[in-house]
Amino acid sequence: MSRQSSSRQRSESDKGTTGEGLTEGPSPEGPPERTPDVPVQGRDDAGEPDTAPAQAADTAADAQGADTARGADTAQGAVADVEEDPEEDPEETTVTGPLVGTAPDAAPARKGWRAKYPVAARTVAWTVTTLSLALVFIALLLPTKLTLVEPSAFMRIPVEGIFGATLLLMLPTMARRVVAVLAGAALGALTILNLLDIGFNEFLGRGFNVVLDWILLDDAESYLKDSVGGTAATVAVIGVVVLAVALLVLMALAVLRVSNVMARNIAVATRTTLVLGTVWVMCAALGVQVAGAPFASRSTTALLQDRAERVRKTLRDEREFAKVAAVDTYGDTPGDQLLTGLRGKDMIFTFIESYGRSAIEDPAIAPGVDKTLKNATKRLGKAGFAAKSGWLTSATYGGSSWLGHSTFLTGLWIDNQNRYRTVTAGDHMSITRAFQRTGAWRTVGIMPGVQKAWPEGKFYGLDHVYDSRELGYKGPKFSWSTMPDQYALKAFQRLEHGKKHDKPLMSEIILTSSHQPWAPIPKTVPWSEVGNGSVYKAIQKAGKKPADVFTDSKKVKTEYGRSIQYSVNSLIDYVLKYGNKNTVLVFLGDHQPLARVSGDNASRDVPVAIVAHDKAVLDRISHWDWDDGLMPGAKAPVWKMSSFRDRFLDAYGPNPGGGTAPASPSTRPSTSPSASAER
Repeated sequence: MSRQSSSRQRSESDKGTTGEGLTEGPSPEGPPERTPDVPVQGRDDAGEPDTAPAQAADTAADAQGADTARGADTAQGAVADVEEDPEEDPEETTVTGPLVGTAPDAAPARKGWRAKYPVAARTVAWTVTTLSLALVFIALLLPTKLTLVEPSAFMRIPVEGIFGATLLLMLPTMARRVVAVLAGAALGALTILNLLDIGFNEFLGRGFNVVLDWILLDDAESYLKDSVGGTAATVAVIGVVVLAVALLVLMALAVLRVSNVMARNIAVATRTTLVLGTVWVMCAALGVQVAGAPFASRSTTALLQDRAERVRKTLRDEREFAKVAAVDTYGDTPGDQLLTGLRGKDMIFTFIESYGRSAIEDPAIAPGVDKTLKNATKRLGKAGFAAKSGWLTSATYGGSSWLGHSTFLTGLWIDNQNRYRTVTAGDHMSITRAFQRTGAWRTVGIMPGVQKAWPEGKFYGLDHVYDSRELGYKGPKFSWSTMPDQYALKAFQRLEHGKKHDKPLMSEIILTSSHQPWAPIPKTVPWSEVGNGSVYKAIQKAGKKPADVFTDSKKVKTEYGRSIQYSVNSLIDYVLKYGNKNTVLVFLGDHQPLARVSGDNASRDVPVAIVAHDKAVLDRISHWDWDDGLMPGAKAPVWKMSSFRDRFLDAYGPNPGGGTAPASPSTRPSTSPSASAER
């Protein structure tokens, strides 16, 4: 075949292809098809008369090469477009066959999973968007108390969401994405704080203070280690950290997802935001409520304002309290004028962990505890002892026992860690230091809950502190409690009280067996069998598991009551066995148990009692109007715990009622963690 006829055939073939339109694929033997929008230069050449065969053939060959190159470029551009826009709808990215105009050796465009499974892609997209919206709404409407977490709490319109949507709709693409991520991270952080609020309200009866309470997270870890073991505590800590990071990341992604959907559907998003804003304004104006809460919600804004105000008050309180702590009614009183009414007495100040008003008045707890207190009063009476009791309002609730101890002993209202650090760093006089100042008592502390160095012992004026490492205990731990109360008291007898001294003892004893989770609980054994504590191994092994008790609302109350009975019986048994005519016992609770036991609206009151064999000791407090016996009645006086020090030092000083004590019982203090400095 001549070159001329060959050129003519190729030209006719090109014309035929152009006239028939796009085909499904290139011929296996011929050149690749051209895309419709690519100019075909060889077509005109093929239509000319065959006056220059060689020139026509060369022209056709050039045209073929150019078309092939342009086809390859078009295919690569199409593939790039598909890969660069993963957010496009499946219909827009679906490829029905090989790209027209591709070179024979060019790779076909890859199909994404959205193109292969369009229905599944739409389902996933809708699901992710719905979950993102739900996550944002939950974060904006999450209450700060567990009892308020119910479906009705989330059936409201958060104004913060409306303002956020409006802002995102107004921003250009890049700025919108940045703002969405930052807003999501901030919302995640706020959610973490709300969850901390829930936990603190559940355990301590107050919200989380962002200035003061981070140290308590370390205490929580220590509590877990002591209660469930190091491995379980480590797993729990890792879980909490992972959850916190996940909340930050997921919330940022959720807000970004919602903003992207809004941007792709800007008309619908604008109308929806406008409608929600109108509804919010109308409901706010009309006061519409759902389950007692405003339907037009601004809870997130209110929480932010409250947190900012608490931070401001906390910082101001630190400065003000330092001034209050510097003023001390008895700070300059000479030792020979202190506690003259108690000279020669063996004084025992005992704190019973979590011994609160609920133990005596809650119908689910009171029967057993009340019976124990009444029986103990009778037993003391038979031995020649008498008692008077009343109520004190603790500075803490559900935990942070050291705040209650310091409030009682110093006469200052110490309801947060900053105040505690401030007072223990100074020289404000405590009741225990007053005994030391007189020089008439040896002062000791029995601290089974202290497991490391405790520098506060010097502040409290204790000549020696016996922590858990010095009490010689060889038995098992009872959950958080390092040893049973009976053993701690027996160790006190062995180490101090049972020895001969040239002067009487003043002791501060902390009993811990009634510490949560109230399982397992020790049992009283004969004093002669206490030994080094190994006798408690079988008792601990046979006891109930903390998880079985703490997670059951009925069992936890029952076991809490049993733990209080054990602690009270151990203490009274000790006084009856080892006490004498010079023994004076002051015992009280440090705080109420957590809300799971005491209830959401429980007071902060704890019982306090003074037991003495010498009638003159109780006669000095007859003007207090306390009730007789160990169990204060409902109408017994209620004092702030911080008022006890001055009342006590006045009653047992050289001039009882001389005007240094408060004139009347103080009112209940504010439960706010940022309450102003008070005595």
